[in-house]
Amino acid sequence: MLIIPAIDLKDGQCVRLKQGLMEDSTVFSDDPVEMAAKWVDAGCRRLHLVDLNGAFEGKPINGEIVTAISSKYPELPIQIGGGIRSLETINAYIEAGVNYCIIGTKAVKEPEFVKEACAAFPGHIIVGIDAKDGMVATDGWAEVSSVKATDLAKQFADDGVTSIVYTDIARDGMMQGVNVEQTLEMAHTGIPIIASGGVTNMQDIRELQAVSHQGIMGAITGRAIYEGTLDVAEAQTYCDEAENEAD
Repeated sequence: MLIIPAIDLKDGQCVRLKQGLMEDSTVFSDDPVEMAAKWVDAGCRRLHLVDLNGAFEGKPINGEIVTAISSKYPELPIQIGGGIRSLETINAYIEAGVNYCIIGTKAVKEPEFVKEACAAFPGHIIVGIDAKDGMVATDGWAEVSSVKATDLAKQFADDGVTSIVYTDIARDGMMQGVNVEQTLEMAHTGIPIIASGGVTNMQDIRELQAVSHQGIMGAITGRAIYEGTLDVAEAQTYCDEAENEAD
């Protein structure tokens, strides 16, 4: 299981939000590239970037920073979400060295776009499903729909997405622990799941790693690694050792 540090970009800074609220952000660094270096040095094998301004504007806003990070670490797999709503945007990110583009709001509103994107960019598309009480939320989490997260996931089973980033928004940035039960339910749809929201400490990592063989390929962590309740190097080493023992 991969431990995937999150770098959330807002107005050129590295921030964390609570439950997706733009007005409730904590700035952790004015230099996101330097922050990326910190997590790379800690041994991370993938980075999760989010263009928060982009998520609300519906188009990339912090693209230069994303390019700067991917240029500095050309071998490091990077996944980016926030405002990805056209094939042109996906193409621009991939040309900039990003490996995976996360389609969120557009996947809910126009599921056929996911199929189109997977056909155009095979192996590069992740779907981001954000949910509250199991129901899908969209538009920077401003809207909660009447669609069940698991039902939405099943729609993409044959489209060719590489994975689904599943975020429990009630827990995101709240340091309350991860929703293992709901994450597992998502994994049972047959698409590899990257858990997000609420990853707080080693206990969360242990709980996810214990069931990772059921389809959980990674865990995104943000506030916990910035506030020091979780150590990236320790967490990744633990997962690697657990998997070696299982083999």
